Amino acid sequence: NPPRVDSTDAVDRRSETLLDLVPADGNRPYDMAKVIEEIVDDGEYLEVHERWARNIICALARLDGQVVGIVANQPQSLAGVLDIEASEKAARFVQMCDAFNIPIVTFLDVPGFLPGVDQEHGGIIRHGAKLLYAYCNATVPRISLILRKAYGGAYIVMDSQSIGADLTYAWPTNEIAVMGAEGAANVIFRRQIADAEDPEAMRARMVKEYKSELMHPYYAAERGLVDDVIDPAETREVLIRSLAMLQTKHADLPSRKHGNPPQ
Repeated sequence: NPPRVDSTDAVDRRSETLLDLVPADGNRPYDMAKVIEEIVDDGEYLEVHERWARNIICALARLDGQVVGIVANQPQSLAGVLDIEASEKAARFVQMCDAFNIPIVTFLDVPGFLPGVDQEHGGIIRHGAKLLYAYCNATVPRISLILRKAYGGAYIVMDSQSIGADLTYAWPTNEIAVMGAEGAANVIFRRQIADAEDPEAMRARMVKEYKSELMHPYYAAERGLVDDVIDPAETREVLIRSLAMLQTKHADLPSRKHGNPPQ
């Protein structure tokens, strides 16, 4: 196991600054690196492959002296979407953490996979599946935290509960959905909008109804998609206590010669 050190950073240290760092408006960017600094011991972490695929952060840090691997979307770069390079970068990092018994903490704020002909021709589905495979194959403790957006297939591959995350938490600003409210309303209520006397007013009304009914903060908890909706200021304490609970986790992979990962 990785070496553990005594930490002078209090376990129950509240981080009120997090409330200001992450805007509630999902269209506004912010620096995920500052969020990580607020949560980890003494604000110190080591980022791996920092200058490659900047739309995702892979870093080693400590929580209460315990080494953890952090995978996080970076909204400041390409809005934090997953593309081919980000998927490969994160997949390799997850495999590295699993190889050396390092618990994995995932911070989600992902609007989806990057669209485009180049991504399709480059094999975005195949490369995105590498990240999915890496998480599913990992036997170390896995905790995910949804800060804001978690849309579509990108949410699934970023260590969602459906692929085996041990514990899943969310901030009150979370939005777990197939897509954003505007896009979903245009598809679901297409006929009502087209037949309305004032299509724009009807679209605005449908978007508002969709948000209030299906994208409110506790919808994810009601559906069992997350274990708890937590106070952002208590994120550090929740993660540390969760890691302590998972310290004795033991998981065996299926008996086989080897897996068959996407190439």
